[in-house]
Amino acid sequence: MKMSCALMVAVLCAGAAAAGQTAATGSSANPAGTLPPAPGAAITTLTAQPGFFTEPGVAVNPLDPRQVVVVFQDNAQAAYSDDSGKTWQLAAGVTPREYRVSGDVSTVFDNKGHVFLSCIAFDRLGAFNYWAEGATRNSILVRRSLDGGKTWEPEVRTVIAQPTRPGIPFEDKPYIVADTSKQSPYDGNLYIGWTRWTLTDSQMLFTRSTNDGVTWSAPIEMSSVHGLPRDDNGAVEGFDGAVAPDGTLYGVWALNDHIVMVESHDGGKSFGRARNIVWTAPTMFAIEGMSRANGFPQIAIDPRGGKKGGPIYVTWSDYRNGDVDVFCIVSRDHGRSWSTPVRVNDDPLHDGADHFFQWLAVDPVSGAVNVVFYDQRTDARHRRPTVVLARSEDGARTFKNYAWTRDEFDPSGVFMGDYLGLAAWGNRVYGAWPVRPGPKRATILQVGVADFGAGAAKGGNPPE
Repeated sequence: MKMSCALMVAVLCAGAAAAGQTAATGSSANPAGTLPPAPGAAITTLTAQPGFFTEPGVAVNPLDPRQVVVVFQDNAQAAYSDDSGKTWQLAAGVTPREYRVSGDVSTVFDNKGHVFLSCIAFDRLGAFNYWAEGATRNSILVRRSLDGGKTWEPEVRTVIAQPTRPGIPFEDKPYIVADTSKQSPYDGNLYIGWTRWTLTDSQMLFTRSTNDGVTWSAPIEMSSVHGLPRDDNGAVEGFDGAVAPDGTLYGVWALNDHIVMVESHDGGKSFGRARNIVWTAPTMFAIEGMSRANGFPQIAIDPRGGKKGGPIYVTWSDYRNGDVDVFCIVSRDHGRSWSTPVRVNDDPLHDGADHFFQWLAVDPVSGAVNVVFYDQRTDARHRRPTVVLARSEDGARTFKNYAWTRDEFDPSGVFMGDYLGLAAWGNRVYGAWPVRPGPKRATILQVGVADFGAGAAKGGNPPE
């Protein structure tokens, strides 16, 4: 999502049909109200009182999977668990004090077990959705914790900072990624991709750290193709990244009516030519009652399967079927070719229910593909969503849907953000999402745990 938007509160497949692509259903239809509960589901509310809490990120420590961190806004905050999500505590000293506003958070553990929070920070926004117009000082910041998110270092690392002056760009929606593979020559590298808004265009920028997040390289562009200058359709937005066992970095984002992918084979020093991997419908779309909604992509890799790893997965959402559905494509040849899109949500086609704000996580232990999203199927008027977890144990050929929450909520009149959060490890899945708990125009931030147990998606070779 966009902090830019978030703090206004304080393409995708019409073209696919033209391109000759169709979407497989991926599973048999599940009508409203028949979803099984997510196994071992437990929900915890992290915020004691409603506020403007949105845009969460989730990360699991690969060196100690009992440690899980959730970050969220507004302003940038964090919570931690050291018992695999059974209990949670809010961390102190997370919010940067140098600016009035901080958000668009993401989080990751590195190969040392240190956890990082990336965010944007600014004093006020520019014009409506035209963030570079009248922009004031703004920056991308990183904060580090050495103890699993319990305490955070007082020093805030600056990735890039723009002082207040006429014509400055606005740096937006950074997403942080780590290389944690012992096979990789770049093991320990940290990467951040983000959108830069200027008065004339939008650009996809990138930086890396090779010293545990202490310093960051000068930004480079990942693609020479720019987008429109407004936070809307036609802009370059929604960066996400994933690292293969051999250190290959894959990055994706949305532009016009397609998803773009780039690769780096030298630890983020340079990137190959950006290419379109799937045609979509517009990345921003209207959901009744929502202040905004989108289908920005995510990418994840099954790390099992040799030096280059197993399948690569990309998810997004679009309205090729009239209502908004969640889709997944797979590459089984390391990004050279991609499957036909599979529909992740398993309610009947053309039923009028929208599904959006999806997030993707591939379990590095079992290889199971997990997707969380808001889902309107249980509301006869298709206005009030619940949270659904979809899971595939056959390499994203089919998905089974589970009810992670049963209580519908009204998202109208409050900013719900631009994305949810998800992580998985050893058949335990961790999700985070905002809900509006009552009539007050405010949200709470919840974290959910689902446990598919040792019998689900057993390890071994990745799906062919």
